Amino acid sequence: MDHSIPIVSALDDIYAGNLLQHGARYQALTEAFVKAYGAMPSFIARAPGRVNIIGEHIDYCGLPVFPMAIVPDCLIAVKAVGGSSVKLSNVNTKFPARQFDYRPGNIVDIDESMHDWVNYFKCGYKGALEAIAGAASPVGMLCLMDGSVPISVGLSSSSAFVCCAVMATMRANGKLLSQERVVETSVASERYIGTNGGGMDQTTSIMSQSQSAAFIEFSPMLRVTPVKFPSTTPPIVFVIANTMVESDKAVTAPTNYNLRVVETRIGALMLAKHLNILEHSACANADPLTFKTVIDEFFASSYPSDCDSLVLKWTKRLTVMLERAEALFATHPQGFTLDECAGYLGVSTGDLAVLVHTDRYPVRAARFKLLQRAQHAFSEALRVVKFRQVCESGDTSDKCFVALGDLMNQSQASCRDLFECSSPELDEVCEIARKAGSFGSRLTGAGWGGCSVHLVRQDGCDSFIAALKQEYYLKRFPELSDNDLEHVVFATAPSSGAAIYVFN
Repeated sequence: MDHSIPIVSALDDIYAGNLLQHGARYQALTEAFVKAYGAMPSFIARAPGRVNIIGEHIDYCGLPVFPMAIVPDCLIAVKAVGGSSVKLSNVNTKFPARQFDYRPGNIVDIDESMHDWVNYFKCGYKGALEAIAGAASPVGMLCLMDGSVPISVGLSSSSAFVCCAVMATMRANGKLLSQERVVETSVASERYIGTNGGGMDQTTSIMSQSQSAAFIEFSPMLRVTPVKFPSTTPPIVFVIANTMVESDKAVTAPTNYNLRVVETRIGALMLAKHLNILEHSACANADPLTFKTVIDEFFASSYPSDCDSLVLKWTKRLTVMLERAEALFATHPQGFTLDECAGYLGVSTGDLAVLVHTDRYPVRAARFKLLQRAQHAFSEALRVVKFRQVCESGDTSDKCFVALGDLMNQSQASCRDLFECSSPELDEVCEIARKAGSFGSRLTGAGWGGCSVHLVRQDGCDSFIAALKQEYYLKRFPELSDNDLEHVVFATAPSSGAAIYVFN
């Protein structure tokens, strides 16, 4: 069953607290819109950022993840007007105003080589019009954006912007689709700027529920299960700490993010051949083939899907896959060359590029580390399932802190050693955090810099944040003011997902 994007006229339907602060922000955005365009906006589209609690770099493998939406968000105030031109401004003057015109045929030109902030809006605009079949006669749009999600730090600021642009364009053109279709459209749209993602960021931003994290499954169909954290005494709190090292996913994609996607896709193809299922229709027709499809097909006939609990089923399947992957890939611990991968599969390197989409999203690597990437993907998925199991166990004792924290610490080690997406700064923050009282500390987002997330007791949260400021920020970034630090390291709670705010 599809679910609708909420249409709200009260901020307490979006935010759980600090309503005066949020109200002042919406009022300031509205007043700035009137000043810029001489008219009131018709609505404000809102899409939050997210923090991934556990399950890193496995959404594009089709494997489950465990993120939650956060309060920082992207807002776009919008008014539909005559014509088909789009004017876009930002309350942050760092981002210059832009204007573009609808073009019959390709809708809008997007130059991936120009890393301009307007490209994120353009790709959402293009994807939305394609999805609603509104490309023939779209309305003109006046737009003003206000974003509070920190940029390029792993909290999904770019995906929140794209989701918001998709909703804004759909609503302005009178055809706001379901949550599921907005997610699908947003994922496809972001690929217009060269980001080959898996859907976690967009799903979390659109479909999250207040006070709950989200257990997200992508295959064989998108399914989001709200999961509450254990009701411990004192409560569990998550602290986000920005390393202040920016990692622009779009800029570094060929050697970082997109390369990891490609390594898992080549791994899936070779594993399917190793398991003698590559010619099965489920694998042969997959575009692209993912580890989850390989798992489902391998166990399709020999292992009924409903015979065990969720945890037991995943444990058995992932353990077998890990053993098979290690048997295949351990012959090349330093990685495979492209020619070796193509040779194993019996295809040309050009055909392999089409199968894993490097014809559209180029990558740069001398060798593909398939062993390490598979080890991370399968073990990380198992950690996600175990994390959910602890949350739903009913246990509210101190053991929850340790159990959940251990899984997060194991995830960080795997991201650092097997997936190689950590950084010296992330490693340092996590080490300081554990000494300061964190039960579990790990990178969050794509990695290679950006943010970390830490599980702490609420009664120790203030002292924990103070220790991070003293041991990391004041030593590395002494120029940061107290106000700056409030936006760099902070406690967070699960937020609601996307919404359209309309004026009374």
